[in-house]
Amino acid sequence: MSFPLLTATAALPAIGAVATAAVPAARRTAAKWLALLVSLATLALAVVVLVRFDPGGSRYQLTESHSWIADFGVRYELGVDGIAVVLIALTALLIPFIVLAGWHDADPLETGNTRWRPTQGFFALILAVEAMVIISFEATDVFLFYIFFEAMLIPMYFLIGGFGDRAHEHGEEAASTQRSYAAVKFLLYNLVGGLIMLAAVIGLYVVAGNFSLQEIAEARANGSLDMATNTERWLFLGFFFAFAVKAPLWPLHTWLPNAMQEATTPVAVLITAVVDKVGTFAMLRFCLQLFPEASKWATPVILVLALISIIYGALLAVGQRDIKRLVAYASISHFGFIVLGIFAMTSQGQSGATLYMVNHGISTAALMLVAGFLISRRGSRLIADYGGVQKVAPILAGTFLIGGLATLSLPGLAPFVSEFLVLVGTFARYPVIGIIATFGIVLAALYTLVLYQRTMTGPVKAEVSAMPDLRVRELVVVAPLIVLLIFLGVYPKPLTDIVNPAVEKTMSDVHKTDPQPEVEAAK
Repeated sequence: MSFPLLTATAALPAIGAVATAAVPAARRTAAKWLALLVSLATLALAVVVLVRFDPGGSRYQLTESHSWIADFGVRYELGVDGIAVVLIALTALLIPFIVLAGWHDADPLETGNTRWRPTQGFFALILAVEAMVIISFEATDVFLFYIFFEAMLIPMYFLIGGFGDRAHEHGEEAASTQRSYAAVKFLLYNLVGGLIMLAAVIGLYVVAGNFSLQEIAEARANGSLDMATNTERWLFLGFFFAFAVKAPLWPLHTWLPNAMQEATTPVAVLITAVVDKVGTFAMLRFCLQLFPEASKWATPVILVLALISIIYGALLAVGQRDIKRLVAYASISHFGFIVLGIFAMTSQGQSGATLYMVNHGISTAALMLVAGFLISRRGSRLIADYGGVQKVAPILAGTFLIGGLATLSLPGLAPFVSEFLVLVGTFARYPVIGIIATFGIVLAALYTLVLYQRTMTGPVKAEVSAMPDLRVRELVVVAPLIVLLIFLGVYPKPLTDIVNPAVEKTMSDVHKTDPQPEVEAAK
């Protein structure tokens, strides 16, 4: 039996979470280092998965399959395609930076044990989320996927509600109340989506007789499993609703700004750069493969929802007073682009959407982490409390600018390539929607540059006059992300070579081909 590489990649952070939680309370620093070492070891395994994956090989590789609940046809089945493998790499890459960025975020609030914050629990929960996200990307059994899709809500709930942002203008008591509200809202929204999906999962089993993604998709392709039209549409809606909540897509997005505002900065990055990607990934893997005809049927409505997300999220970002809420609404706009690319049903759109998941994760992590370092220095999330930072902390301001320029998809930085592909792919089939979506780029430039202008330029405010620049630990967190943004912006080929074959197979699942340009015959 070959080494179960995919199982090991998900199991290592899970084991690390248990070990970190078991570290004695007095040895907080040891727990931090253990979490960091486990996350780096997981990254090494993810790199091995990436290297061993052959883009020109079979659709699902490094597969594992074992009987689990035989009476109900549930199997422990894992496998990765080109889309999953790059998202696993993204997850494993970001977690060490999240751990480093949150190095002091769960330290005791006061001396003594009167207001103890369990440091070990904070880092253990981060590793637990990593394990569940990775196995969600790997699972090819629908029921197995559902379990971890829902289970990740538990550690996220405690990370949001138990370890909130200390920069709160209304005091600790008000902060605790708002953290609890944000955590409960996050949990309820996602639980409702998950329960609706559970009904659809059960319905799928009744129709197909098993939970294997590969077997069901193959049966759909060769005609041996013929779903009634209404049945397929209802099942599709059950899956899509849960994924749209997780993504998040308008109008199911309202939990995200609250969660990102009240969570610590590393947890906010974990939410939008890692966890939310499971929703858009699942649209590609499950909605399009299992329900191709229903996906095409729902496309017009989904494209409108994605378009609303793009414009609505960007407009609300323009008017935000809170830095973290601004990044949250910007992310809603970006997720609209991702969903737009998926359901444009073109190879350029879906390749762009997959690249967007990766590039958005890197760019949002860079911007949000630098914003977190800024907020921790001043003790405020309000944009109006800053001014002239670039004169006292030029490196902080410079990295903040690069993260912001990546967010607005400046040419030469990674998100530009993915956004361009999404818009080209959308315009090829839906030109009006493609044209309207471009206004999201204009609004992104507005909210990003206004944010930078109000916080970094102008007269130096007294409260920031003694602000220190980025420290060594913070530079270690930010510098690699900046390098990646530039490298993938100039040379995205390593990613596109992996992603494109998987996108071609997805296009064949829904029986779609790229529209051919109309060329007037030469006279």
